[in-house]
Amino acid sequence: MAQVPTSRRRDSVKRTAGALPRARGEHPHTVRRDSVRGQVLDALRTALATGELRSGEVYSAPALGDRFGVSATPVREAMQQLALDGAVEVVPNRGFRVVERGTRELAELAEVRALIEAPVVLRLARSVPAARWAELVPLAEDTVRAAASGCRATYAESDRAFHGALLSLSGNGQLVRIAENLHRRAQWPRTEGPPLTVDAAQHTALLEALIARELDTVQSLVTQHFGALA
Repeated sequence: MAQVPTSRRRDSVKRTAGALPRARGEHPHTVRRDSVRGQVLDALRTALATGELRSGEVYSAPALGDRFGVSATPVREAMQQLALDGAVEVVPNRGFRVVERGTRELAELAEVRALIEAPVVLRLARSVPAARWAELVPLAEDTVRAAASGCRATYAESDRAFHGALLSLSGNGQLVRIAENLHRRAQWPRTEGPPLTVDAAQHTALLEALIARELDTVQSLVTQHFGALA
């Protein structure tokens, strides 16, 4: 079984868990189980994005729990969520295998994302006021900084945040949730596509065109951005 270098992530999970807000009436030293599960899930998703959890490898919940400094239970629960996301599959009596995704599957996910997101952005371009688009500029700038850092996990998070905020202007919560799920599944393993800096630059260019209500430019940038995902 592959060894996962997660000592830094274990410390992060411990620090974050210790700083979690308490529910009313909760003992001051009680760590909420659902919060720990969420922290472990975030850590596992980061490990997928960075390649620490490798495609085709099998990982046991107790072993990962030991590295995170938590029991196997929240790890197992987080892994079950990843199984629902299509990121891992259950291997009876052994643990969870990271799903191996081929070029075709990643291309299919990118195509579905484009079919969902591109028409929505083009529709919103004709109705959303410039001031609302301007509110998203800090999120686009976050993706630029994340891309410059070279950290794929950080970029994956900021990229989802930007696209989620973009789609949220539609007022369709179901759309946002479905698109986020597809986005997560399409973010690993990232072996092809434009450099992160190019992808991030397209975010800022798209917002500039949306703010200026330059619809032809928006059309071109949307086609370019989502076409590059495939």
